[in-house]
Amino acid sequence: MTEALDLDTAVRAAAERLHTALVDNQPCAPIRDLIGDRDINLAYAVQQQLNAHRLAAGATVVGRKIGATSEAVQKQLGVDTPDLGVLFDDMEYDASAPIDISGLLQPKVEGEIAFVLKADLAEGDLDLDQVAAAVDYAVAAIEVCDSRIDNWDISFADTVADNASAGGYVLGTQRRALDDFSPKDAAMAMTVTGQDDSVGTGAASLGDPLVALQWLARQARDLGDPLRAGQVVLSGALGPMRPAAPGADVELSIDGLGSVAISFSKKES
Repeated sequence: MTEALDLDTAVRAAAERLHTALVDNQPCAPIRDLIGDRDINLAYAVQQQLNAHRLAAGATVVGRKIGATSEAVQKQLGVDTPDLGVLFDDMEYDASAPIDISGLLQPKVEGEIAFVLKADLAEGDLDLDQVAAAVDYAVAAIEVCDSRIDNWDISFADTVADNASAGGYVLGTQRRALDDFSPKDAAMAMTVTGQDDSVGTGAASLGDPLVALQWLARQARDLGDPLRAGQVVLSGALGPMRPAAPGADVELSIDGLGSVAISFSKKES
């Protein structure tokens, strides 16, 4: 068996392990035993196969998320680059009703700025001016991260392969165009029941959420699936991630973008 075939087999096995965890709603072992812990090309190959299962089941891509944007998280994972994942149509939650925690494995929450695009980011230099001009509006967002890897025992390859640990998201209702809002300077505060507050600013995400969006646009194009008009982009955490326990209430406020609140259902006894 050739080395290429061995790698193809490993990628398929890793994708099947993660897909089984997703379908069965049961965490699985890390997949780094199959593809290593740092090979980003193999990790994205696994992610693409994992997401192909969701597309085949009828899901629709509605956007992207960027992860590992803070220096602290990059140090934790031993990398110097962010990662990206795909947002599907069934990942958006309605803030008016509790999130069913039974449908998640081990959720955590982050406060972020989301961008909704009005133009494709597929051609040209994708410089900051072009990227900013493609944004329709910014909005506050709570990302619900979730790992299919048991106990969040992740390396960089594990989280990339696992669709960047994407679980879901909730968007606020206050929309701001970039001509009167500076994402870099926006202060964020998030409270979660029974935990220390998570605070930060837009500068926590690669120095500026628009720089994060630019990185994402270029990486998505390099991977052959560029960002498109109408898509939602979660641009990275502005403060520490917090676990979401059953029954938890989460409140997020971002200067200039207002607030958004969600709750998680309690587990049935």
